[in-house]
Amino acid sequence: MNGTDIFDYIDVDSCLNLLSSMVQHKSYTETEGERLLAGVMHDRMTQLGMSSELQPVVDDRVNAIGRLKGTGGGASLLFNGHLDTNPATEGWTVDPWSGLIDDEFIYGIGVSNMKAGDAAYFCAVETILKAGIKLKGDVVLSFVVGELQAGIGTVRAIEQGLRADYFINSEPTDLQALTMHAGSVMFDIELVGDTRHLSKREEACDALAAATVLAQRINKLVFTGAITPDQIAVNRGHVGSLRAGLGREYHEWRPPQVADQAKLKGSCRYGPGQTIESVTNDLELLLEALKLEFPKLQTSLRVGGPTENALRMPPFEVSRDSRIVKTLNSAFESVMGYAQPTGPIAPAAFFGTDAAHLAAAGMEGVVCGPGGEFNTMPDERVRKEQFLNCVRIYILCIIEICGVSE
Repeated sequence: MNGTDIFDYIDVDSCLNLLSSMVQHKSYTETEGERLLAGVMHDRMTQLGMSSELQPVVDDRVNAIGRLKGTGGGASLLFNGHLDTNPATEGWTVDPWSGLIDDEFIYGIGVSNMKAGDAAYFCAVETILKAGIKLKGDVVLSFVVGELQAGIGTVRAIEQGLRADYFINSEPTDLQALTMHAGSVMFDIELVGDTRHLSKREEACDALAAATVLAQRINKLVFTGAITPDQIAVNRGHVGSLRAGLGREYHEWRPPQVADQAKLKGSCRYGPGQTIESVTNDLELLLEALKLEFPKLQTSLRVGGPTENALRMPPFEVSRDSRIVKTLNSAFESVMGYAQPTGPIAPAAFFGTDAAHLAAAGMEGVVCGPGGEFNTMPDERVRKEQFLNCVRIYILCIIEICGVSE
């Protein structure tokens, strides 16, 4: 059987119905829905004949980890994806949990981020088994929780021995090969000025004016140590919240007064080779320059999560010449008929993924999955044909990496 003959064994309706049923589980982060969906995937893998376990994460949260054991002599391939989703927002025109399927799309909260990827690798293994193909290397399927909390599910899985020679993280890239993405760190900045009535504005130190200047500079910042074009491409500072007013309570009822308090909150994206320390230093240099323009201004900066030891999503990079990237490129071209876009592809390059944790544990992998075009928005959806093409691409990757036993 050649690589493309196996596509005849793909049960299209079964694949679409699996994805639809996964969407119908309301698996918000840190809810019972996470655990229930992990249980469903555990049962499905067991029914396929895979060895499967519900692996503890924290409290009563669990990952579903399954392994299709090979006959020996081949490399192992891990697929990684998360079951937790963002919350549904206002503006939906369809039921976010219906798993609606029409002529072109599958709809639902989390269908793009990232249940379509989860379903695609399950269906790829199911198809290989249905075709009677025996693999030399192992295939490992990981359905984790807590990716939206900096990847706690994958981190706990790695701590408990999750390993493979290669991995594919199935976050939504519209089937492009993401070989680099940014690390992420949050920041809080407080500015304290000196108030006066607007009639004496020249004597004041306007914290609001300073904050607006600072916000623009952070949003344009490229952090120290970004040397290659790829590294520069994943650098970004962003101020997402700005509050200003009078006093620690940020009083707003007296607008004739110059604001003496301001607070900015935001996030920074930085590339491999850069560090949280270098990002912090760059922000501090901006604050020092700002104080030269606003002489009486006092500043404070906190970089990091809610606690000192908060889990963070580091940057990720894999060589375009690595075996897993070349295998994925070849599989994509066989299915799609043209070369696969590869590199730090935006907007996915600004996302955090569990690929960073897997790579830090010594595994070589790449990020590629269905969805992204309509990601995390009202009427979130994935093109049906893209989802099915992903199943085909994953099948070819499994056969090439794991090898087929005669």
